[in-house]
Amino acid sequence: MKNHLKVPLGVAMPMLFKYAWSRIKDQIKSVTFIILYLVVFQTLILKVPLANALSTTFGIALVIFGLMFFLEGLILGLMPLGERVGIKMPQRVGIIVIAAFGLILGFGATLAEPAISALRMAGSSITAWDAPLLFMLLEPYSNWLILSVGVGVGFAVALGMFRFYYNWSIKPIIYIIIPVLLLLSIYAYYNDSLAKIIGLAWDCGAVTTGAVTVPLVLALGIGVSRSSNKGQGSSGGFGIILLASAFPVLAVLTLGFFLNTKAPAPTDEKTFFSIENRERALGAFANEERLLQHAFTHASEVGRKSFFGNEASYNEALLTLKNNPEAQAKYLGLITLSDWFKSKASVYERNIIHDVSNSTNDVSESSLGQVFKDETIGGIRAVIPLSLLLLLVLVYFLKEKIRFKDEVATGIIFTLIGMILLTTGIRLGLASLGGEVGGELPRAFAKEDKFIDRVMIDNFDTSLLFQGIAQDGTIKTYFTMIGNDDQLTNVEFNNDNYSVDNKQYEHILTQPPLFGKQLTILGLILVLVFAFGLGFGATLAEPALKALGLTVENLTVGAIKQKQIVNIVSLGVGIGITLGFSRILFDLPLIWLLVVPYGLLIVLSIFSEEEYTAMAWDSGGVTTGPVTVPLVLAMGLSIGGALNMADGFGILALASACPIITVLLYGLYKNARQKRSIDNNLKEENHG
Repeated sequence: MKNHLKVPLGVAMPMLFKYAWSRIKDQIKSVTFIILYLVVFQTLILKVPLANALSTTFGIALVIFGLMFFLEGLILGLMPLGERVGIKMPQRVGIIVIAAFGLILGFGATLAEPAISALRMAGSSITAWDAPLLFMLLEPYSNWLILSVGVGVGFAVALGMFRFYYNWSIKPIIYIIIPVLLLLSIYAYYNDSLAKIIGLAWDCGAVTTGAVTVPLVLALGIGVSRSSNKGQGSSGGFGIILLASAFPVLAVLTLGFFLNTKAPAPTDEKTFFSIENRERALGAFANEERLLQHAFTHASEVGRKSFFGNEASYNEALLTLKNNPEAQAKYLGLITLSDWFKSKASVYERNIIHDVSNSTNDVSESSLGQVFKDETIGGIRAVIPLSLLLLLVLVYFLKEKIRFKDEVATGIIFTLIGMILLTTGIRLGLASLGGEVGGELPRAFAKEDKFIDRVMIDNFDTSLLFQGIAQDGTIKTYFTMIGNDDQLTNVEFNNDNYSVDNKQYEHILTQPPLFGKQLTILGLILVLVFAFGLGFGATLAEPALKALGLTVENLTVGAIKQKQIVNIVSLGVGIGITLGFSRILFDLPLIWLLVVPYGLLIVLSIFSEEEYTAMAWDSGGVTTGPVTVPLVLAMGLSIGGALNMADGFGILALASACPIITVLLYGLYKNARQKRSIDNNLKEENHG
């Protein structure tokens, strides 16, 4: 009979609380810098308060608790299962079965990756007429996109199992897969539709190497490497993150080539929404209602009129919006009528639909309960099948007993809870914060005032107007407006904004450029400095990077310290995100920003040592964690939208490439110094 140690509840609770608090502090440390950095930059530098401060704060709190539960669950449940399967499987079956299992595991791990949820939200800012193929991948075919990424990771893990089993060198794989990806990307660049998906494809490679995929496939790979007696111990695990980053790029590009055969060509919005182009436009939408909704939520008056074909039909549709909730849901989706009226409607449309206020019976956004419900379903679909796969293979296929069943069960439950909280927090907090900061950044270098809001003043009395004179003799007309805080403000009167028939005046609220209209260069420099600080500081806080740094220190027998590798990788990420922001700000061709660094990486890999090469390439994957990915993705898309770019992808791809360069360069530098030191010592001995 087994003796179980019983701990009194009064003793156990303080112990559990102390342990939980230590884990919460770890996650607070990992997210504090990047959150404070963004909030301080927006409120103190850009001087704009957070629009949804309460929701964002709640979302960030969910992220902290979600990360705590999620990572603890991985350590207790999924990672031990993965490593045990990796150790036992080579003793029972051949490499073909191991590779097949690796394919399934890689696919399942990708679907459970929290950062994948950021991809699902990325399509909301894409305009279908500018980039129809990109829109298709992110909206009607978003599930195909996720599945293709999963298949890519699955094949990467399968190939990684062969590499571990037979101790293949990573260098030939680099020399094959990277040129193939670059050639496919160059080919895509010269096609108007395919060119728009290059950034998405390469960003997908960064999204996949996150909190689930990396530890699980590393655990499996290290187990296979040790058990095969052909690997190199713990160092044999390096290289699989590189494969898991590269193959999803190939998978997404392949999917894009396939879907491009049915995608409409990029065009202007009038042509895209016209009745004559209806059949081709529907190739990018599930049905005509979705196309109509896109016209109202993304297009201008030109596109909406083109959809209906004539002004009379369009006017009739507009009139049905005002007091018809069903029509509002059909045309506007989750956007409220008052919000659409303020931010999307033209002067012509506002004259047709007038007297709209915030009290209109609008369609409300998804409630918090609905968000939790959606993410709970998604979490169950992601975590439970993956857990069952590992358990079934271990128990029924490998005939092994589960050790520490209570810990494993607790780990799986924690992983599920963490997944739900984390993805909900990403949706409510991180994506919102990143999008908000990204939308405000262009103010730093803008030449025109930024539109903020419209205020409709009913029963406007023109007898209250008065005139004033400027120092140069210019006479202007004003009226006094009482704000919500009962403060009086003199507002300049613009006759074009006054409707005589409705006696309604439209007051436009704007923000001037941050540094004035003549200092755009200063604003651009500020944004690029912000981008570098964002990348450098956020990477310093990545827990996975510190673990990688410790491994490198052991691998190089102390020649390269943990702190050095952490700083070098952070420097590379800072440079990469700065390049990514530059690509969006100056509309630079992403393809050449990829070809040049990856071409350089191939050359550097030739002259670098095998193990250090694999480690350096993997360092590009550990930098893109569940906090950084949604923030940077949302920020890039928001900046791109503000600058009327078809897409804002590519920042993550460059943030993954540049740290590989800095690490390889640093390794070559350290090797050169070491050889020089050895040569000098030999010379001294010979002279002596």
